[in-house]
Amino acid sequence: MEVPSRLVLAPMAGVSVQAFRRQGRRFGAGLVCSEMVSCAGIEHGNERTLGYLRVGADEHPLAIQIFGSEPRVMADAAKLVAAAGADIVDINFGCPVRKVTKTGAGATLLEQPDRAAAIVDAVARAVDIPVSVKMRRGLENGSRMCLEVGPRLVAAGAQSLTLHPRSARQMYTGEADHTLTAELVDLVDVPVIASGDITSRARAQAVLATTGAAAVMVGRAAQGNPWVLREILEGDANEPSREEVVAELVLFMRETVRELGERRATGFLKKFYGWFLGRGRFPRPFKQELVCLGTTADVEAHLFETVPGARFVLARIEQEQPKVDEVLLEDMPISIYGGG
Repeated sequence: MEVPSRLVLAPMAGVSVQAFRRQGRRFGAGLVCSEMVSCAGIEHGNERTLGYLRVGADEHPLAIQIFGSEPRVMADAAKLVAAAGADIVDINFGCPVRKVTKTGAGATLLEQPDRAAAIVDAVARAVDIPVSVKMRRGLENGSRMCLEVGPRLVAAGAQSLTLHPRSARQMYTGEADHTLTAELVDLVDVPVIASGDITSRARAQAVLATTGAAAVMVGRAAQGNPWVLREILEGDANEPSREEVVAELVLFMRETVRELGERRATGFLKKFYGWFLGRGRFPRPFKQELVCLGTTADVEAHLFETVPGARFVLARIEQEQPKVDEVLLEDMPISIYGGG
């Protein structure tokens, strides 16, 4: 599998829907990732969980990330991920959120190296596509468990590792300690992706140079700001025009409604209004006006009323978009593909 750039768009819960991934690909991400998918949800046939396995032909290369704590269940889920059309199965050993760690999944597995290795082994044996692992430095501040566990995961079958060198306890506070990333690169013979605090071209270049990582992963910096991907890749630091911002937001909204349905999308999109229109691009009261509107059609109308020229920018973007098919697994409920 060929990845066209050294820039990866991170898997983020409640963010990495198809619209986010497709936008990331258009702005230069060489690899995009789904938000983490519950293996228990897949095993039980949960419709919303299965909906995360919807794959568009324009998303490739795509990694679908799974989480869980039982090797067999993880292996079965990985088979379905491969059947859905993913190019990579990514295993989450990094989520610090309590509702995940209390089940024995996510970052908790860094403290259980035997189980973590067994999960990777089971998944790698179950699928013919590459298996990767995303992990934190460990559960506690100062932990170096990633350096102990990382080589074992590679021996078990992981073909790449992503390290976010914060502890689970840190969540997103403090700084990512990329000296650990450099140490991990020296310990394993597979590509290592550096994640954490990649917010600009200068930062990306510094992390790549000092760690020897194969690529960098961008997460929160790209929320409502796909232009940061272009800046990292090309050095284009020009701020987008208001017309560009609104056009990209409306396209994002339309794709999200198509994927999730109007009811779910209405609530889901509210955080994106702040992300897209923030950074000094629009006044704060304007963002609040959008949040208070009842439908996405009302939001779209208000955006175009405020920035009429965005219609023409959107028309150009849509004209440049290739028409693509999506992989639909025949044995899945139809309603998940209609936003039901």
